[in-house]
Amino acid sequence: MRILVAPDKFAGTLTAGQAAEAIRAGWLATASGDELELVPLSDGGPGFLDVLASALGGDLESVSVRGPSGDPVEARLLVRIESGTRTAYVESADACGLHLVTPGRRDAGAATSFGVGELLLAAMERGCDRVVVGVGGTASSDGGAGMLAALGAYPRDVLATGGAALGGIGRVDLAPARARVEGVTLVAATDVGGPLMGSDGAAHGYAEQKGADRATRDLLETAMRSWATATDGAGAVRPGAGAGGGLGFGLLLLGAERVAGAAVTVAATGLAGRAGTADLVVTGEGAFDWQSLRGKTVAGVARAAQEAGRPVVVLAGRVEVGRRELANAGIDAAYAIDDLPTSEAGHTPAQSLAALASRVARTWSR
Repeated sequence: MRILVAPDKFAGTLTAGQAAEAIRAGWLATASGDELELVPLSDGGPGFLDVLASALGGDLESVSVRGPSGDPVEARLLVRIESGTRTAYVESADACGLHLVTPGRRDAGAATSFGVGELLLAAMERGCDRVVVGVGGTASSDGGAGMLAALGAYPRDVLATGGAALGGIGRVDLAPARARVEGVTLVAATDVGGPLMGSDGAAHGYAEQKGADRATRDLLETAMRSWATATDGAGAVRPGAGAGGGLGFGLLLLGAERVAGAAVTVAATGLAGRAGTADLVVTGEGAFDWQSLRGKTVAGVARAAQEAGRPVVVLAGRVEVGRRELANAGIDAAYAIDDLPTSEAGHTPAQSLAALASRVARTWSR
């Protein structure tokens, strides 16, 4: 039996590549005769560049930028020629990722996306006239204000100091930033499709995982409303505006096209064609919840499997999606590490995922 294994990262524990290897090890422990093809993926968050560099090739360069807390960090650019166009791929999490801030120092109100703007500048300095930005996994909740400040937006000192500083903001001048990227095609490859504000927006939807308590989330929600009012309220409700702590909105303010990050890596890896040669498609991520079905990797893989007429199952740390939602998404089954018997759970995340894959193989391998 041929199995296509195409997971995303298990956030905070396993990269997509490590997850794929763990699934293979566990599956083969039960079904040693099966053939497994590993295709690690990303939704635009951490791992986006790794997936694309492996699938597409190109020149991978490092550049020093301002990190989410103001300290310098090393971020990367993947530069390649595509149909005569010099294209750069960048990953916002490289410049302002949550993993760059230790848990005790996380401050969703003060973290900045300034380094993403510096990455855009670096891409343009290298002659790139198209830049694809993977948006997700950020420590910032600043609506992309820091990125715009790096590109010259005014008032720079306010925009560069985090989302909390945007509450009650007055006049904003985006013209210098827009002029700086004139003639450059920007693509925002977002991990989620939510708006800037609201229950699934930048503040109330995602700031808690960045260290924000309820009061801080309320403060940031108010700040995002002020930021939208000062710039483009209509753009704030567009799909993807809330991704990356509102970095999606900042890119939309620059005229970026928004696409699902998972769709970018699914296309780059030729997943649809690979699914057609498999008997079963296995995907997964750390938490399979309401966000997963809104443009994340699991949804992208399920779509590719559906188009190929192949069954697809999800392995996750925990599963918070009901059977009806699974059926509507074209997913045949979902399994959680949290549901493993204590006697089977491993001592490490990789061992636990392998144990889950081994158990699932008993049902699905033939």
